[in-house]
Amino acid sequence: MRSILVAAAVLSLAFGSTALAKPAPCRDAAGKFTKCPAAAAAPAKAAPKCVKGKLCGNACIAKDKVCHKP
Repeated sequence: MRSILVAAAVLSLAFGSTALAKPAPCRDAAGKFTKCPAAAAAPAKAAPKCVKGKLCGNACIAKDKVCHKP
């Protein structure tokens, strides 16, 4: 009895997931290929706010140190 339940669970996961799967973003409702949407650009990292030091590249250093980064 237990093996029948396990087999039923495996089959429902195997076949149920394909029926509920979302269509690929590069296909229309009929399954034909369409132009893919542009990938989302990563948000630009903001430079850290230096309270006690000064900005050097993408970090803060002491005010009396020399920055060697552009």
